[in-house]
Amino acid sequence: MADTTGNPTSTEASSGDNPPPGTSRWRYLGPGIVVAATGVGAGDLVATLIAGSNFGYTLLWAAIIGCLVKISLAEAAGRWHLSTGRTLFDGWASLGRWTTYFFVVYVVIWGFVYGAAAMSSSALPLQALFPDVMDLKWWAIACGLVGLVFVWFNKYAVFEKVMTVLVGVMFVVTVYLAIRVTPNLGDAFAGLLPVLPDEKDSILNTLGLIGGVGGTITLAAYGYWVNAKGWTNTGWMKVMRLDNRVAYATTGIFVVAMLFVGAELLHSANVAIASGDKGLIQLGDILEAEYGTATAKFFLIGFFATSFTSLIGVWHGVSLMFADFVARFRGQGEQKGAEVASGARERSWPFRAYLLWLTFPPIVLLFQDQPFRLVIVYGVLGAAFMPFLAGTLLWLLNSSRAPREWRNGPLSNAMLAIAGLLFLVLCVKQVWDQPWSEFF
Repeated sequence: MADTTGNPTSTEASSGDNPPPGTSRWRYLGPGIVVAATGVGAGDLVATLIAGSNFGYTLLWAAIIGCLVKISLAEAAGRWHLSTGRTLFDGWASLGRWTTYFFVVYVVIWGFVYGAAAMSSSALPLQALFPDVMDLKWWAIACGLVGLVFVWFNKYAVFEKVMTVLVGVMFVVTVYLAIRVTPNLGDAFAGLLPVLPDEKDSILNTLGLIGGVGGTITLAAYGYWVNAKGWTNTGWMKVMRLDNRVAYATTGIFVVAMLFVGAELLHSANVAIASGDKGLIQLGDILEAEYGTATAKFFLIGFFATSFTSLIGVWHGVSLMFADFVARFRGQGEQKGAEVASGARERSWPFRAYLLWLTFPPIVLLFQDQPFRLVIVYGVLGAAFMPFLAGTLLWLLNSSRAPREWRNGPLSNAMLAIAGLLFLVLCVKQVWDQPWSEFF
């Protein structure tokens, strides 16, 4: 696959271990699978289903562009880690204290609300599969505790293997469903043409689909997983780029498959489903009525794999980032990728403290309605993170902070600028749509 970033492709390493010469780069892939699995949650699949149910195949092109945008963002994060030997948070800190303030407020509030959402999302398919075992809240708590124990006691290598297995389950289920609904390939190919639906707010709906799937803080965590894999210098640059493209090719398959399901199963029958995770439960009921109990159960297994990979991915990746923030905040100097590669971050008390923060305080939200004001702040911070990521990567990788040969090329700059503008528009829309009159 051609380089989509416009950057040099030299693999001359500056220091440290490199891939053994003559070995296939494919055998080293891994962090990309992790970021793809974590980034695509149940909510993303529902958003794609709804796009298919509302517009058929018309927005297929937008889903594919969304994957290309995410390739550029994740590649830039990985390139920063490998070319400088420093972590992304260390780069952010060099831009000024405002980045630290934004990050710490974001991870504290976002983690609190996301923890409850991730546990509930993982619990929904389990309750549907085993309806008489226990209440949804207890399933959710069980999922959170299993995620906590798994990430607490296992290092990156085991984490990656489990994520790979779960991604395999997601892949088989989504592709099976796409084939089962018998997609109209002629209409699908027509959907590759950039045409907007003839609907109100079609531009914003299209931008939402481009920006929504697979785009979270896990894109920033990609560089940390690259280091955790043991890749710490430019000798791994080609491997990282291949790994990243495979990740978003996988994401693209998930997105296209679910768009096919939405277009054929829902759009053709004029069936609407709810937004959010409960929309997938509705889809399970529709699949059972259309194709039988076995297909519905199979889908619910894939639904669980999708939700639980997002849970443990955030539990691991964002905890790594938080541990890096604490190390920098405590005045330990430049934060190096080699420290992440050593596994020291995964054994540190900040890593485990953030794991506890993601698991136990959010349990309170499972037993009551989510606090209204907190949910609004959560939504605004979440919308602001992606423009923050795109903008800071543009800044870092066009400055003397990055080695000259690994700074952005024209194509990378163009893709990051497009990503930044896209997410800025979506951020403004999200902020505008919040019920601020009820907030005060």
